[in-house]
Amino acid sequence: MGAFLLKRTLHIFLILFLFVSLTYLLFQVTPGSVVDKFLGNPKMTPEIIAKIRAQFGLDDPWYVQYFRYLKNVFTGQLGISYSQYPTPVWDILKDRIPRTLVLFLSSRVISFYLGFILGKIIAWKRGSLIDTSTTAVGITFWTMYYPLLAIVNIWLFGFLLGWFPINGFTNPLLWLNAPEGLTVNLIFAYMILTGFIFLILWMIAWLIAKKPELSGKTKKRIIYISPLMVVIIAVLVWGFSGYGKYAWDIIYHMILPIFTLALISFGGTMLLTRDSMMETIQEDYVMAARAKGLPPKLIRDKYAARTALLPVVTSLTLSLGFVLSGGVITESLFSWPGLGRTLLDAALMQDVPLAIGAFAFTGVFVLIAHLVVDILYAVLDPRISIETI
Repeated sequence: MGAFLLKRTLHIFLILFLFVSLTYLLFQVTPGSVVDKFLGNPKMTPEIIAKIRAQFGLDDPWYVQYFRYLKNVFTGQLGISYSQYPTPVWDILKDRIPRTLVLFLSSRVISFYLGFILGKIIAWKRGSLIDTSTTAVGITFWTMYYPLLAIVNIWLFGFLLGWFPINGFTNPLLWLNAPEGLTVNLIFAYMILTGFIFLILWMIAWLIAKKPELSGKTKKRIIYISPLMVVIIAVLVWGFSGYGKYAWDIIYHMILPIFTLALISFGGTMLLTRDSMMETIQEDYVMAARAKGLPPKLIRDKYAARTALLPVVTSLTLSLGFVLSGGVITESLFSWPGLGRTLLDAALMQDVPLAIGAFAFTGVFVLIAHLVVDILYAVLDPRISIETI
């Protein structure tokens, strides 16, 4: 296991080096620079522009700029943003990355759960009315043009019905009267901490429920009732703290983009689960389980679904690696201040340090996702070992 992780870590650094180098090259050959935006200002004299170029290091030879930036990337010093000078790139990214992660991870988890549950059900009841109708709905959303779906949801639920805000991260009017020292980032950090505590407690409950001496009903109560109790306690704590309305304001603005992303993603997960289940239920061990007279639900969930989960988990994990870069369209349509919108603005402004910093984080997440997929394969499928991956 240690040798495998060491080998993959070395691969990650090599691929990351190539990825960052290629990204830097693409931005260097792109016409224009950050200084060009100052040329139209009559107050900017050639002397001032030359000073700006020297301050940003743009007059250095390309290889000097290249090696300087490689050093900055691999030491975590991503430099200063050109467009938001003198703000460090890392200060910008650390505010935007959590917002994008929470938005996309929440939608992917919802779409994965919904798609996997529906996929295994319709595969088990293949050829039935529920199979045909659910598959048609899944194909419709999976093949739908995403910007169109987002615009329709904004018009229907935000503009016409008025159920949700159509854009933004918060309601500025609410935060004008916020207590001194209370910021959006602080509340958002507390929300992430609350979600992390919930996840830990749910995992503990799940491990307790795995004990063989417990009955089936007791296990279900532990798995389903324990998270509900934690949610109730969290709501009460937020409510009595006086900060609940600020947390709800952020959640309220997240509902529509999460719903839209989950709607467009669940179809692919459902169809992939269905196809994988259709192959798995033809395996000999599933046939043997049926011949033993085991309950159909047990065969479906414990025998067929676990093996069918492998390609679905692969697809989910790899897609999580791209959440940081996949938010350009979503965050632009919903005016969500995340990394995708930051990346777009940086590219348009020729802000090379900020753009490469965003790309570097995207590359790291994708490479880590590949590593997690390999490990999950070995955990989910006993026939696969780390040494054979």
